[in-house]
Amino acid sequence: MKDLYQVIDTIRMSEKATLVQENSNEYVFKVARKANKIEIRKAVEKIFDVSVEDVRTCNYAGKLRRKRRSDAGRTASWKKAYVRLKEGDTLDLV
Repeated sequence: MKDLYQVIDTIRMSEKATLVQENSNEYVFKVARKANKIEIRKAVEKIFDVSVEDVRTCNYAGKLRRKRRSDAGRTASWKKAYVRLKEGDTLDLV
């Protein structure tokens, strides 16, 4: 993946993500499924101008959904990244 803005999709803002952010200075991002930890680290460092200490990723499979009577479908699979910043660095999300 070459473009930094294709690696990071959105910042996840949920109760769990907020607790992780307050307790351990980690931020949660929804990222491209093919992005690896090195690409995620470089994208966050260049876009937000911070120092990244650690990156952890989780893959999520799409859920089965029904449409009408017998049509079965699936939601899209996606990938989530927990990015820990170095001491003193923060992201201004507002």
